[in-house]
Amino acid sequence: MTTLSRVPIVLASKSASRKAMLEAAGISFEVAVAQCDERALEAEMGDADPAEIAQALAAAKAASVQSEQLVLGSDSLVEVAGCRFDKPSTREDAAAHLRFFSGKVMTLHSAAALARDGQIIWVGSDFARLRFRELTDEFVDVYLQVEWPAVSSCVGGFRIEGPGVQLFDGVAGDQFTVLGMPLLQVLEALRIQNVLIS
Repeated sequence: MTTLSRVPIVLASKSASRKAMLEAAGISFEVAVAQCDERALEAEMGDADPAEIAQALAAAKAASVQSEQLVLGSDSLVEVAGCRFDKPSTREDAAAHLRFFSGKVMTLHSAAALARDGQIIWVGSDFARLRFRELTDEFVDVYLQVEWPAVSSCVGGFRIEGPGVQLFDGVAGDQFTVLGMPLLQVLEALRIQNVLIS
């Protein structure tokens, strides 16, 4: 397959959404799953700004993969009514999250970082706001019948490119940010690093 890359990069993520974004953008890449304790880092940062936490997590993922190639790490963090939420650990957990989100506005922070040989050379981030419609218990139950366990790996418990779009009645922000990575910023950073044909 012809790509717009001069050289391949390493994606430090097993996220299907992030892989799909890079493939669609014509970027050559290989996958090496990050080896870092996300929850421990998040706990260590305590009440830090959510955007800072997302950036730190993306940087930790990128730095955890030792490679002479550029390594791309990315992470997303959601905040609703002043509370941060991680990926749901069980279906019951996902249902509780969705019931809490009902009728509220979620701020979704997506960050990305580039590293080489374990050293961070670039970090970027963006945010989007998503307004949940009022969700009935029946809808939450049927939605999770359809989407669980696929959304167990998705912060916020949804894939907006799938049935998760039905959770919302308004979205403000870049679509790539909502999908989990500030892709336009990443592309510019890759051009600066001479990875992409410009």
